[in-house]
Amino acid sequence: MARINLLPWREWERERKRKEFLGNLAGVLVAAVALVLLFGWYLDGRIENQEDRNAYLEREIAVLDEKIAEIQALQKKREELLARMRVIQELQGNRPVIVRVFDELVRTLAKGVHFRELKMQGTTLSVAGVAESNNRISSLMRNLDNSDWFASPNLKTIKEDPENSNYGSQASTFNLTFVQTNPNHTDDGDGPAAGGPANQGGR
Repeated sequence: MARINLLPWREWERERKRKEFLGNLAGVLVAAVALVLLFGWYLDGRIENQEDRNAYLEREIAVLDEKIAEIQALQKKREELLARMRVIQELQGNRPVIVRVFDELVRTLAKGVHFRELKMQGTTLSVAGVAESNNRISSLMRNLDNSDWFASPNLKTIKEDPENSNYGSQASTFNLTFVQTNPNHTDDGDGPAAGGPANQGGR
């Protein structure tokens, strides 16, 4: 029987399979690299797209912020205008009352008395003045108490002023307060309070 040497064939087959394996491995590596690159490009595209959307949103938000600031400024101006309108309406509404109050001050001013200073805060009037005598101050307080426009006269201080050049040695300086009322809006609670201080001043 003849002998056949199979060693060269086995080596060739082994070399062929090795080259085939290396070729497949290279193909797999190339495919893997391609997939990684493609996936990276895809992610880059998505990131860039999201960044564009974020930039668009930021621009729109900035525009909205500007509009909100404008709206707030307009609302502030509106509130200021409304406040001014309310003040003007109040002044127009109170104008006849103020005129009547000054007219009533002249009517209630007793003889031998003059005012040096007059302040009004809300409905409370504060008066600093000079009188010929204490009786003149009492007369003033009675006049205020009897007025329909004033109530609750209250003598705060009284001090002799003998060197007064207008009223002589019996002169006195005084400070008193009273409340401005409106006869068209009577308040029952003002009646008893109005009489007490005037009687006290008369004593």
